[in-house]
Amino acid sequence: MQSNAKKILKIISLLIFFLFIILYAFFRSKELIFGVKIKDINLQNGIKITDSSFEITGQAKNATNLSLNGREISVDQKGNFREYLALLSGYNIINIKAKDKFGHVDEKNYQVMYQ
Repeated sequence: MQSNAKKILKIISLLIFFLFIILYAFFRSKELIFGVKIKDINLQNGIKITDSSFEITGQAKNATNLSLNGREISVDQKGNFREYLALLSGYNIINIKAKDKFGHVDEKNYQVMYQ
């Protein structure tokens, strides 16, 4: 009876070990699994802006390349960015595009009105 208890204990220990390995592998590869993501942008689609110069801030998770209206902008170590954009009178389309090291792309487009 005691040998059965030892076998069960070994099986449970191995299962816990393999579960730990699987969780660790998932944690290490989450950037590959979830890809690049643009978030926390201080813009909303269709807003009206009264200043001709507008500061755009946000975060691009896992991005190696970030562009604003086709112009590359810098990103800090945490993925945060801050950039000023000059607006034209009337409707403006703001395009933010992020790429990661695996070629995955996330793109956001905003239409804003400058009056």
